[in-house]
Amino acid sequence: MYKSFVSIICALTLVAPAFAKPPNEKNMAAGQLNQDDLKQIIADLHEHIPVLASDEYGGRAPATRGEELTLAYLAGQFKAMGLEPGNGDSYLQQVPVTESITSPDTTLSVRGKDFEAQFSYGDEMIAFSEQQVAKTALTDSPMVFVGYGIVAPERDWNDYAGVDVRGKTVVILINDPGYASQDESLFNGNAMTWYGRWVYKYEEAARQGAAGALIIHETGAAAYGWDVVYSSWSRPQISLTASNLNADKSEVIGWLSQDSARALFAAAGLDYAKQVAAAARPGFRAVPMGDLTASITLDNTLRNSVSNNVIAVIPGSERPDESIIYTAHWDHLGTNPKVEGDNIYNGAVDNASGTAALLSLARLFSELPARPERSVAFLAVTAEESGLLGSRWYSENPLFPLETTVANINIDGMVVDGPMRDVVVVGYGNSELDDYLRTAVSRQKGRYVDREPHPERGGYYRSDHFNFARVGVPALYAESGEDSFDHGREWGAQQSQEYTAKRYHSPLDEYDPSWDLSGAGLDIMLYFDIGLQLSMESTFPNWSESNEFKAIRDASASARGK
Repeated sequence: MYKSFVSIICALTLVAPAFAKPPNEKNMAAGQLNQDDLKQIIADLHEHIPVLASDEYGGRAPATRGEELTLAYLAGQFKAMGLEPGNGDSYLQQVPVTESITSPDTTLSVRGKDFEAQFSYGDEMIAFSEQQVAKTALTDSPMVFVGYGIVAPERDWNDYAGVDVRGKTVVILINDPGYASQDESLFNGNAMTWYGRWVYKYEEAARQGAAGALIIHETGAAAYGWDVVYSSWSRPQISLTASNLNADKSEVIGWLSQDSARALFAAAGLDYAKQVAAAARPGFRAVPMGDLTASITLDNTLRNSVSNNVIAVIPGSERPDESIIYTAHWDHLGTNPKVEGDNIYNGAVDNASGTAALLSLARLFSELPARPERSVAFLAVTAEESGLLGSRWYSENPLFPLETTVANINIDGMVVDGPMRDVVVVGYGNSELDDYLRTAVSRQKGRYVDREPHPERGGYYRSDHFNFARVGVPALYAESGEDSFDHGREWGAQQSQEYTAKRYHSPLDEYDPSWDLSGAGLDIMLYFDIGLQLSMESTFPNWSESNEFKAIRDASASARGK
């Protein structure tokens, strides 16, 4: 099933102590797992990943047959381990969603006094709508370049200052000025902020009253190529069902390719490079794109349905109202009939591996000789790929009180290339959970904690821990980095780059029985160590003093009387 026994044993020697306790006779001390436990964790992963990432599951898209199979498998596994349902007598939490399929038979028409062009769907632009209605359109909507499309009063930055974009179509750069300038004094320098994420940009454009919002794609700034934009947005889009049908959203949102954007700037008489450079400097003001107007009609096929989060719990023995919540998203991109050949997005790494890790962690906790003092919950969320929808729904409809939720530990993609020395924290320094991680890592010989190697990719805002952070719950998202024990950092970086370029959000993200999952096993041991430590304490970790979520957490502390 996996690499040679010799290579696995080499990885196992990374675990610092050789514990006297045999497997499954665990005491309640942190750092208790032994080499036999690690072998069993690796076996867990090789058992669960090929099932979840199989063609039969069809890419695990929400509200499909793939979801039904996934829910049955996860609930069945939790029940077999003896975990209790996390939602009354059910392992499921319903999440109302609306699926929208936008017809690709459309073009973006841009006209000016001396210019007219049609941009095709797929190669030159992608367009869709968050409004949950059958037809949306732009008709001769004036176009305005709004730089990065950011309104950040605390940073004295407003790209919409002095311009009225109501009824207009805004053209926006991806990421934020810190990345573009590499100036550490702007935003967070190279590390993407929330303002750099496409989700924020569309939200802000809607708040400003823009009828249309088009983001200019750039591979480095977005952290993925145009193929990922196409594969992600040409498929059915899932959103939380809105009572107002999202009437407060822009009529049309989407992406422009680099070539399309440059052509539009040239047609507007604007120097693309100069405008992009100006947008990264304080004091930038929005620029009308000459007399260019945008027109497009979207025909949307809608389907309301219910997807589900899956949640199981081990109730605490002393303080069951206080909880530690592990999360991993079970969904992926499904099957795309528009793609020729292999069109199943199996999502083996993203995120069958993380879901399998969740099951392995549940098994480890279920085998403890006594229950932890606090409750430990295992939450597999839906629709992460559609904008973190399942975790957002949970954060707005929690099954455990947020004020007594101790922490969230999130898992999104496990390393499949063997053990890595570095354990990177996405959002390093944000909370006291980093200290728990450092203590756990110190028990694994040769490993160390580091910052994420690519903060410009905005990883902190791209997985489910973010929705816990937004409501004040300290959230840890840590994973193996690129410093390979066996091959060095350069090799590890190459593997990461190859995955991003070739397999991320691609039908090529498939399970390989030759994967070396020893590194993933070591990470799971860390997650277990941290969760167990938290589950036996009475303290509540907090955010760092400068973190934007600390005030929410402090208010929660007041609510629980501590």
